[in-house]
Amino acid sequence: MRHAISLPPFGALSDPNAVVDIAVAAEETGWDAVFVWDHLLRPVEQATLIADPWVTMAAIAMTTSRVRIGPMVTPIARRRPLKLAREVATLDMASKGRLTLGLGLGVDSGGELTRTGEELDPKVRGSMLDEGVRLLDQMLRGEHVVHNGTHFMVDGITLAPIGVQRPRVPFWLATRGDNLAPVRRAARYEGLCPTVITPDRLGELVEFVAAERGSLDGYDFAIMITPEHPLAEFERRGATWAIHEMKPHHTIGDIMEEIANGLG
Repeated sequence: MRHAISLPPFGALSDPNAVVDIAVAAEETGWDAVFVWDHLLRPVEQATLIADPWVTMAAIAMTTSRVRIGPMVTPIARRRPLKLAREVATLDMASKGRLTLGLGLGVDSGGELTRTGEELDPKVRGSMLDEGVRLLDQMLRGEHVVHNGTHFMVDGITLAPIGVQRPRVPFWLATRGDNLAPVRRAARYEGLCPTVITPDRLGELVEFVAAERGSLDGYDFAIMITPEHPLAEFERRGATWAIHEMKPHHTIGDIMEEIANGLG
């Protein structure tokens, strides 16, 4: 099992220099990845100081050499697929092929959908995610894309450059709850990232994805964990990544302590 630290770029971590210091320390102490939350707004009691996650990831990419990076997770429903594809390809080049792209529906807990006029219906956002991830897949493979869909239009565009990894950067799709539609969506790509899960449920999802794909070769199951999670049991049930998710109330000192002790 590989280990990632997941950072909310809020409060003191809204300074990308602080995040870079943490990422360098994580790399030096053997962590496998440094991921960041992708939010534009948060509840006021959580954070009023918020950094752009993509600029922050670029800073991490330019100051580390081994750890993987990525957003956990980016909601396509509030992005333009072409703009996102350009960012992904450029960041994959900057990191020399270390980007993993987490994708999901997004949430409105901080008002980042309601306060900016974005889509609120989760079923519609799910449809936007399905259509958007297919477009990203095509564009990041360098295909010539002509698409006029329900939510997005791409009229004869070939993305170049497309990044370092081939056939493209890996996609991890977020899931939550008992609905299997998001799991079926995730099975079409390279990874599943359940936000809340038990070991027994993970075992069920591993079996489901294996049946959908026919093989789990090269496929990742990345679980969000806290110190209370039975990590060995999750690994036994098929987890390949443990994402140690830090929360907005954690201080830089708390995070550095987790980095120092979290792999012990």
